[in-house]
Amino acid sequence: MKRFFSSITDGKGFDILLVAFPLGYLFLMSGLPLLYNVLMSFQEVDMFSLGTFWRPFVGLKNYRDLFAQPETLPILYNTGIFVVASIAGQFLLGFGLALFFWTNFPGASWLRGLFLVSWVMPGLVVGAIWNWILSGDFGVLNFLLRETGIIDGNIFWRSDPDFSLWAVIIANIWLGMAFNMILLSVGLSAIPKDLYEAAELDGANAFQRFWTITLPMMRSSIGAIISLGLIFTLQQFDLFAAITSGGPNNSSNVTQYWAWDLSFRQYDFAKGATISVIMIVFVMFASVVYVRSTRHEVRG
Repeated sequence: MKRFFSSITDGKGFDILLVAFPLGYLFLMSGLPLLYNVLMSFQEVDMFSLGTFWRPFVGLKNYRDLFAQPETLPILYNTGIFVVASIAGQFLLGFGLALFFWTNFPGASWLRGLFLVSWVMPGLVVGAIWNWILSGDFGVLNFLLRETGIIDGNIFWRSDPDFSLWAVIIANIWLGMAFNMILLSVGLSAIPKDLYEAAELDGANAFQRFWTITLPMMRSSIGAIISLGLIFTLQQFDLFAAITSGGPNNSSNVTQYWAWDLSFRQYDFAKGATISVIMIVFVMFASVVYVRSTRHEVRG
């Protein structure tokens, strides 16, 4: 016991003890539910066997049955469109805002703070706001599009199968745009000003400086932001629940909302767990990209 207590007080043991508590917490709160979810995807689960680990093992049957359902491929396609469009929109608009505020004009600080309102607001509140904006009868977006001559009649964003998914994408881009702006602003501020001054003296124009200095120097930040965007987008649930509920006719349904619907509305817990496992694979891929993008910062 004396050796144990001395190892804690000598510095190294104390560091290990500090790390052990959060790791234990993560294992109990995240690791065990994750393992339980993976186990359910290989079992036959119903309401009566949900509270036990000992259930009939069915192997890959849940995966085969899931991909045999006619709605699976359209929902996976919707998920791909939602992820790609959301990440692209958030990144491009966030990068544009970061470059805009990088000029550091008078009032840039408080104006930048206003853009953070979208990031700190709960997803359900954002969904309620965009419900009003996207309303087919009195929505602000339809009014602006009509006044600018882009459309002649109202677009029913939430109930039209051609626009319902894009309604959620627009709201999600607005929600995550500020997060991209802040992280990209940090990356821009780390670029030495001397590089731009030297390039300008050599005759490089604004586009050439952006292409040869800004983008290469921002490579690690861009990789981290895109991987984090993939993780956050695959976790997005509130906007679907608040705006479209996956409808109409699954036209705006995505895997994360479908997993919840199968588990807690249709009580098909096995298939809900199966979808979650498939999503975990993509999240793990994004996590690897994020770690590789930021590993030099950790070492430095």
